[in-house]
Amino acid sequence: MRKLIFKIILASILFVGTINFTNAQELEDIKLLPYTSVKDQAMSGTCWCFSVISMLESELMKKGIEYPDLSEMFVVRNIYFDKAQNYILRQGYTRFAEGAFTHDVIPAIEKYGIVPQSVFKNSDGGKINHMGFDSKLKKFLDSVIAKTPISPDWKVNFNKMLDEKFGESPKTFIYEGKEYTPKQFAEEVLQFKSSDFIGLTSYTHHPFYKPFNVEVPDNYSGGLFYNVPVDELIEITKDAVLNGYTVGWDSDVSNNFFNQKAGFAMIPEGKNNLDGQINPDDKEVSYTQQSRQELFEILETQDDHLMHLVGLKKSKDGKTFFYVKNSWGEVGPFKGFINVSETYFGINTITIVLPVSALKPEVKAKLGI
Repeated sequence: MRKLIFKIILASILFVGTINFTNAQELEDIKLLPYTSVKDQAMSGTCWCFSVISMLESELMKKGIEYPDLSEMFVVRNIYFDKAQNYILRQGYTRFAEGAFTHDVIPAIEKYGIVPQSVFKNSDGGKINHMGFDSKLKKFLDSVIAKTPISPDWKVNFNKMLDEKFGESPKTFIYEGKEYTPKQFAEEVLQFKSSDFIGLTSYTHHPFYKPFNVEVPDNYSGGLFYNVPVDELIEITKDAVLNGYTVGWDSDVSNNFFNQKAGFAMIPEGKNNLDGQINPDDKEVSYTQQSRQELFEILETQDDHLMHLVGLKKSKDGKTFFYVKNSWGEVGPFKGFINVSETYFGINTITIVLPVSALKPEVKAKLGI
């Protein structure tokens, strides 16, 4: 996710134009899955965590946990430490920033566990504000590697900086009358297994049906995503929702056709933006696997933002939209949700993450899993 995301968020929220919100009634539910409340990442680049945690919360609701609320900042704090170790060992020849990727959350929970929001809250005491924090951390790490061999105390000092920002990570806590470590809570209460989840993408510079390391700056850990044709990626996502599974979605949103204020993301033919009156049934631009690839290779399509896809809707004429939960607060006519057309999804999706059990047997066979 680019640092420009802060400007994107503000531009989207503060935009005032001639928007016709009557279209809010025009989309009918095809399938709407359980989800927790809309959160606000505020002035932080932590959408990757809000997206995946929201997906995990929906999975927990399916298991009978009525209203789970997991701590995003507990995961963010732990991933900052992992990124620091990676940066030190690579002697600064890698990215260190606030952004991360969908698959980073899942191994972090397996490694460190997770806690309820009530146990580990945002220590800023108000809206989340991480502006300048990653730069402060990077400056410290650069000072550590300026002279080798480095001091073994760097981890202690780095953790002190994380403690000051987020608070100390709890070693144990009480949940429903029983004491747990974060790892015990993940394993015993949430029954969390990292192997239950899989990431998918769609690009032609790597072979289809094989995993590869998606080449975007925030993929610091180098995790692998299985590659499938874009038409199959769309069908896999639709099938997942129809069969009761929500999906973590990574997409480019820094363009004129993602309008959270209006509640729609679509690319009508002959238009330069999505301002003014919006008709969900407008014909949209055409695209191919190759045109999608070209936009990625010229860096037009980038991994700006991650969200949580929780449903399918349709327009009056039967056009399908993905119903997506954002983490910018209750913005727009759908109170923090946005309707994303298949065309927008097909052109702008970077990756998705979803439960392995959401995949049909024939898809698993193609992927060899």
